Amino acid sequence: MAKYELAVAFVLGLSLFGLTSAGDPDILTDFVIPPNFTGSINGSFFTYTGMRSLMGSNPPTAFNVTKATVKEFPALDGQSVSYAVLEFPAGSVNPPHTHPRGSELLFLAYGSLQVGLVDTNNTLYTQTLQTGDMFIFPKGLVHFQYNANQTGFAVAVSAFGSASAGTVSVPVTVFGTGIDDQILAESFKTNVSTIQGLKNAFPPPPPNA
Repeated sequence: MAKYELAVAFVLGLSLFGLTSAGDPDILTDFVIPPNFTGSINGSFFTYTGMRSLMGSNPPTAFNVTKATVKEFPALDGQSVSYAVLEFPAGSVNPPHTHPRGSELLFLAYGSLQVGLVDTNNTLYTQTLQTGDMFIFPKGLVHFQYNANQTGFAVAVSAFGSASAGTVSVPVTVFGTGIDDQILAESFKTNVSTIQGLKNAFPPPPPNA
């Protein structure tokens, strides 16, 4: 428990925001005030407290992502940066996905992770990360993380080169969005019943997920 709290506290204090491939347009003001904002512009506007729940929390029992994007932290608008803390219980996976609007720089704060990405030549690059390692996932490329440890958890922190990098889950996009069964069966060289079984495992995502 103490190690977990220390790891998260340590990594949240790191400055991982120096990503070189920002995906957001430049702004012509110092910062962006959200439309219809009625509060005061003071230190609180530039402060996000949503990560406090991670301090002193128990090790994860299910894969969990705690985000600080422009949606959760409006002051990030126009700043070309966002954050996420990824918690992996033993044996859990963050399935193949992409971030269409920003690269991801992952810092492994605790445990070990198997990570990988596939480039546009369909070349797979994999690595086993240990605590303290970093790994870059270039913008738009399919990638994944897997905690192969069957007894221990892992915690990673990712910085993104966009205030809203976006996430496109490959399994959910393919099987959870209503693409015709026959099209998928032909594409995957299988039958409709197999496709329907896969679709049952990936219900449609909620709007604006």
